Amino acid sequence: MENTQNGQPSVHDGPETHNPYMQTLRMLWNDKWAFISVTFLLIVLACAVIGPFFLDDLATKQNLRGRNAPPFDFSTSWSFWLGGDALGRPLLARIIVAAQNTIFVAAGAVFFSMIIGTSLGLIAGYTSKTLSQVIMRLADVIMAFPSLLLAVIVLFMLDSSVFNLVIVLAITRIPVYLRTARAETLEVRERMFVQAAKVMGASTPRIIFRHILPVVFPTLITIATLDFAFVMLAESALSFLGIGIQPPEITWGLMVAQGRPYLTTAWWLSFWPGLAIILTTMSLNLVSNWMRSALDPAQRWRLENVGKKSG
Repeated sequence: MENTQNGQPSVHDGPETHNPYMQTLRMLWNDKWAFISVTFLLIVLACAVIGPFFLDDLATKQNLRGRNAPPFDFSTSWSFWLGGDALGRPLLARIIVAAQNTIFVAAGAVFFSMIIGTSLGLIAGYTSKTLSQVIMRLADVIMAFPSLLLAVIVLFMLDSSVFNLVIVLAITRIPVYLRTARAETLEVRERMFVQAAKVMGASTPRIIFRHILPVVFPTLITIATLDFAFVMLAESALSFLGIGIQPPEITWGLMVAQGRPYLTTAWWLSFWPGLAIILTTMSLNLVSNWMRSALDPAQRWRLENVGKKSG
């Protein structure tokens, strides 16, 4: 039997103990709210990816006999369990199909803003002060305009397509990642391992992407998770105002806007897509809060100790 003497590992210290993936899964399981949130987000993602392929034209096919059909009417098709809209289209099918556009817009905007903002932030934090000042002034110009107001102006001048919406929302979120990446880089660049890499003759791109980015990345991932919820709410607000996604395309925000004239007679038209927005954003906020602790070595032990105490 192996023992811990002379540095030998214990029989209980198998490879699974030090597996970072299993350790992360255990910490996620210990935080029940985060685990429920991740499970819900995976269900939403699965509906957004594979749902439209199974529903075919069910979300767009009109059936005037089911016009404003009430929810939980099990006498009709399963697709009308959440009711029907003003044109007799099943709300359940439309919510599943709308999830694809909603998540695509939010994911696209977060991805592009994170890539561009992080790259500019790393450059601004590590290179010359002159280039840093130019980059930061550009960020200040973008932040000088309220993000939603800027999106309203640009989308009013351009077509309200999915591509334009992604680009506009991405531009408005670039300063968030730029400022965060620059602040983190200014602190990390003074650490000894970065100075050692510089002395050993490592090139600037290698130092930035090999030594600095891995330290900055966990913070940016946490911000991106939280920012995903913000962008999704911004898209919903723009669609609600009528300058976001336009029919025949559909998003949760557009569904809420289309149900507004029927709030007193058919409340479910706006309630169910609004509930989908609320639950998704709440889940993203809970996951972001968990990731902030899980990716921070100073806070990680708290999540690990929760499972030990409960066990």
